[in-house]
Amino acid sequence: MMRAGRTRTRTALTALLVAGALSVAGCGMNEEPEPAGKSATDKDQGKETGSGKGEEKGGGKDTGKEEGGSAGIAPGEKAPDGKAVAAKLKFASTTLDGKSFKGESLAGKPSVLWFWAPWCGTCQGQASTTAKLAAKYKGKVNFVGVAGLDKTEPIRGFVKTQKVGNFPHLNDQKGSVWKKFGISQQSSYVMLDKNGRTVHEGAATSPDQLTKQVAGLAG
Repeated sequence: MMRAGRTRTRTALTALLVAGALSVAGCGMNEEPEPAGKSATDKDQGKETGSGKGEEKGGGKDTGKEEGGSAGIAPGEKAPDGKAVAAKLKFASTTLDGKSFKGESLAGKPSVLWFWAPWCGTCQGQASTTAKLAAKYKGKVNFVGVAGLDKTEPIRGFVKTQKVGNFPHLNDQKGSVWKKFGISQQSSYVMLDKNGRTVHEGAATSPDQLTKQVAGLAG
């Protein structure tokens, strides 16, 4: 009986040892070895960092476009080349005498373009001052009348009656020159510098104001 009890005890111990060994071996098989590279947390951080770089690159491109996107010319600045400025002077018309007139002939000197109509009361009131200024700055500032909104005979009658024949007047009945300069009402003045750049434009001004503007244009 004693031997049978000892045999059962040994058998039970052996079974426990074998089960423990299998349990330990099973845990080792289920676990995966730690990767040699970055941990999962490090990888996630790396992705976020990479994403940030991508956004920074994209932002850099947008910023570049904003910095270099403005190609306009601010008021008071010179145009980058003479061609852009001279475009304002590229127009053709005919004087009341029937002679051809090219706007490019105004280049090299400041110019005053006076847009008027023969029936305009304001234009009649400004005729004397305009003629006096044209005489005063002759050879230094170009003066050109641009007559429109009527027929040839009334336009000629205005020039004679108002005594403004000391500078050329264009017979712009079709309004091509008016459209060129965006004129929508009479009496209007457009003042250009020697390169054809607009330095002043607007409707009628007082005689004193007109005199000051022309004096400033002449320098």
